[in-house]
Amino acid sequence: MSDVVETRYRVTGMDCGSCAAKVQTAVSRLPGVAAVAVSTTSGTMTVTHPPGTASLPTLRQSLTALGYDVAPLDAPAAADAADAAHDHAHDRGDAEDGPWWRGRKATLPLACGAALAAAYAAGQLVPAIETWAFLAALAIGLVPIARRALAAARAGTPFSIEMLMTIAAVGAVLIGATEEAAMVVFLFLVGELLEGVAAGRARASIRSLSALVPKTALVERNGVTEEVPAATLAVGAVILVRPGDRIAADGVVVDGRAAVDESPVTGESVPVQKAPGDTVFAGAIVTDAVLRVRVTATATDNTIARVVRLVEEAQDAKAPTERLIDRFARWYTPAVVAVAAIVAVAPPLLLGAAWGEWIYKGLALLLIGCPCALVISTPAAIAAALSAGARHGLLVKGGAVLETLGTIRHAALDKTGTLTEGKPRVTDLVAVGRSERQVLSMAAALETGSNHPLALAILSRAKAEGAPVPPAAGVTALAGEGVFGRLGGEPLFLGSARAAAARAAFSEALRANVETFEQDGKTVAVLLAGDAVAGLIAMRDEPRPDAKAGLRALEAAGVAPVMLTGDNPRTAAAIAADLGIPARGGLLPEDKQRIVRELQASGGAVAKIGDGINDAPALAAADVGIAMGGGTDVALETADAAVLHGRVMDVARLVALSRAATANIRQNIVVALGLKAVFLVTTIAGITGLWPAILADTGATVLVTANAMRLLAWRM
Repeated sequence: MSDVVETRYRVTGMDCGSCAAKVQTAVSRLPGVAAVAVSTTSGTMTVTHPPGTASLPTLRQSLTALGYDVAPLDAPAAADAADAAHDHAHDRGDAEDGPWWRGRKATLPLACGAALAAAYAAGQLVPAIETWAFLAALAIGLVPIARRALAAARAGTPFSIEMLMTIAAVGAVLIGATEEAAMVVFLFLVGELLEGVAAGRARASIRSLSALVPKTALVERNGVTEEVPAATLAVGAVILVRPGDRIAADGVVVDGRAAVDESPVTGESVPVQKAPGDTVFAGAIVTDAVLRVRVTATATDNTIARVVRLVEEAQDAKAPTERLIDRFARWYTPAVVAVAAIVAVAPPLLLGAAWGEWIYKGLALLLIGCPCALVISTPAAIAAALSAGARHGLLVKGGAVLETLGTIRHAALDKTGTLTEGKPRVTDLVAVGRSERQVLSMAAALETGSNHPLALAILSRAKAEGAPVPPAAGVTALAGEGVFGRLGGEPLFLGSARAAAARAAFSEALRANVETFEQDGKTVAVLLAGDAVAGLIAMRDEPRPDAKAGLRALEAAGVAPVMLTGDNPRTAAAIAADLGIPARGGLLPEDKQRIVRELQASGGAVAKIGDGINDAPALAAADVGIAMGGGTDVALETADAAVLHGRVMDVARLVALSRAATANIRQNIVVALGLKAVFLVTTIAGITGLWPAILADTGATVLVTANAMRLLAWRM
């Protein structure tokens, strides 16, 4: 039994990285807490503690004093968790989940603004009470701020923005700038409100993925259909999905054929035809017929739930830029406080300058000192990019992986199931003395009932062309050679070219055909009727429809693709020649790993793209491992990233998403530091004062958050 357990909580009121730092510092100091991880993006906190020691009242008391609220995050499914948090927020009127004007954060700025307007009016009517009126307006906003500042200081965060705000406002009153102090407090509260609205929208955009799963499902039990909560569906249950309904769980179609709109899950705009045996995702929409689906994953483990968890928890893997900024922020604020103190006292003491003027400038510098905008610049952009990617079927495990994707210079791609469709198709038919349709019918007659991939390819082609498949008699499989049977009394044999050549004579033209097909990496099946060749059927696992376009997109992005496969070198060379990339064939898993190491040594990061199982050593060795398709456990848990729909073009899209996020982060850092630098200079020069200084902080935070949210609309 483990000595510690983890409990997750929903924390409301967090708007930026500084908020998360205050929460983490306060909770980590509570008795019995071994570790705490806070995510601003998801609004959650994970506390590690010995069994039985987690005390919600103690947590709530500590966080309420800081201006936050906490509730256990224990709903049975991702969708329910989001709903529970949403309902709980509405009960409290929290601005991040409900209308902003009904939230707790809206009450204080509205009251402070009304008091400020009243103070102006009172000052005009009765000038003698103007100062006292502004002091009253100031107190309405500043007292709650000061209370939070003291609570943060006691909890281990003395250099909070609330403390800086309190010192600046009190100092302004002492030097006679009461009116301006009241205005600055009001602007600070408005800025907090705007930050909360922006953060709430960002959080809602991620959690809205949960709404894709319907709340109820129609379950078939003993021949009776019953509506039940989707969260209670068990693996193995059979559900009925009607046209226009969303599928309530991941599953496999057991009956029915329908076009399924998977765009909410994979980003694929064209509905996909589904038949018995095909996999379907929770949240996809059945468009034109009824499907019966056997559930393969519970509500807590379906594709949507795992995507939501992946996006929310990805913040735990901080990007290199984010870690750098966190380290910078630790000394940035204390340094600004020190500079503000020097600006306030050095000129009067050393140069005989006016105390009031320079204290005023020092107080303005205090307001510039909060690193909120800088701290939120990276996680906000990464969270938006992760959410945008998830909506397009591009899953990335955290900011570090997202940043690395944009730096890759080599893409090592598996062949089967990655560059190709993973199943052979008939590519060529050569008939001898009969029609191609007859050859196809005769071959399909011999292969009826077989599950061999080549047999399925022949049967699929016969079905596509409407070729009749008559019943064959005495069908017998000949190990290592092919299959024998009779059709209308005529003996037939379908097998390899080598086995057929031992049974019948080949003309030079037929031998040339066989050789050409094999040079193209195709498998050739020869049909014999009696002792004569009746036809040739060439088959190959063909490239995915978007393979060429996807590879060209990678090359355009400066990424060099190469095929690594265990298939024979001739087949690999033929497929690679069609795709226009180099290939290495006949490779063992350790060979693929070695080649990845060689590519890394040649310069630049390497991405390995495969199925997540057979290529495990190479995936582990690569800078980024990308699993192709399916939404399986392997795709979501083994690799660093996954392309849910299995498109080669999606690898290029991952690179583009990474670079878009990196550019956004750079823009955010420039805005955050640039505004502060401008106001730092203008404040010391005496051009700007207290209220522009507060805009440098809250305004920059809102701008940075809004800029990051642009990534939610990202498209390649």
